[in-house]
Amino acid sequence: MIGLVRRILGSTSDIKDPFPAGTRLSDLGVSSMKMVNLMLAVEVEFDIVIPQHEITPENFHSVDAIAGLVDRTLHAAGAR
Repeated sequence: MIGLVRRILGSTSDIKDPFPAGTRLSDLGVSSMKMVNLMLAVEVEFDIVIPQHEITPENFHSVDAIAGLVDRTLHAAGAR
């Protein structure tokens, strides 16, 4: 997940290690357009479709929040 965020932020990002997984992505420089790209990258990376009702600011405010969303989505897909 951190790799996806770093890729979306691009090479001009100066976020140091360890990556601040709980920090708001907007505070790290993720714009609304980059957020859409991140959402699409998450779907491709994890081979999931994020349900429309889960596309909320709360689910995309940090790497930790996105990881929770991915876990829930994968779990729901496995339960079907």
